Amino acid sequence: MDYKFRCNCPFTSAIDILGDRWMLVIVKQILVDGKETFKEFVESEEAIATNILSMKLKLLEKLGIIDKIKLPTNKKTNIYRLTSKGLELTPILVELALWSDNNLREVHPSLLKGDGIDLLRNDKEAFAKALIESYQQKLDATNDKLNEQTEH
Repeated sequence: MDYKFRCNCPFTSAIDILGDRWMLVIVKQILVDGKETFKEFVESEEAIATNILSMKLKLLEKLGIIDKIKLPTNKKTNIYRLTSKGLELTPILVELALWSDNNLREVHPSLLKGDGIDLLRNDKEAFAKALIESYQQKLDATNDKLNEQTEH
C-alpha cells in the first residue's frame, strides 16, 4: 500500500491515519453502532458526505482495518466489517470515550449517560471486552446468514 507518512515516528504515523476527522468515527459506527452498509453510514447522525465516506472506506480497507464483502443475494450491496487489526482499535476508542466523559461534560452536557457510561467509568476493560464480544456475536450471526444465502 502506498501511503505517505509525515515521518517515522510511531505516534505521528498513527495520527496520520487515525487523526483524520472520520476514520475513528467509521470504526466506532461499525463496532458500537452495528453499521455495515454504505447506506447505514450515510444515514447515521454523524452525517458524513458520500464522497468522503467512499474515500475513507477505501482507505480503511487498504490499511486492513476493515474488509468488504458482497452480499450473495445482492451483488450491489457491500458489507463492511472490522478485521482483527480494526478490532485492536477498541481500547483506543474506549480511552477516547472515557476522556470525553471526564473532560467534555461541562462544555457538552448532553453527552450520553446511563448503564454503558457507568460501566465505562467503573471498568473500562470490561466495557471494551463487552464491545468486542457483542461485535463478534454480530459478526458470527452475519457470517451464518451469509453462509445460508450462499448455500441456496
